[in-house]
Amino acid sequence: MDDFSNNESYYDIIEDYKYIEPSFAEQYHIRLRETKMKWSEYIRLVSSLKPETTLGRIIAIRSEKNPEVLKKFNQDQRRIRHEWQEKQAMNIDRQAYEEAMKGFSNMFRDFNK
Repeated sequence: MDDFSNNESYYDIIEDYKYIEPSFAEQYHIRLRETKMKWSEYIRLVSSLKPETTLGRIIAIRSEKNPEVLKKFNQDQRRIRHEWQEKQAMNIDRQAYEEAMKGFSNMFRDFNK
């Protein structure tokens, strides 16, 4: 499965909390619900989670690009990957929409000059 050395993000810091929480317990022995920490420390620790953690395994599924490995995915792995791809497609669509609306706004503003 892919390594995590690239800059493309395969996790959502908020929506993937259900994977982050057990990952903290696995790697750092930290129970997030019982621990106070600064946001910057939380972000740093999340970004340092290892591939062997719950989140690491989810990232490996989401980021896999090898067709031979993808063929061997079980139903749950395919579901996890498909849900992530749909979420990413929705984000791209939203960005394209916002860019188009900004373009229209600029165009109409220019007409009124």
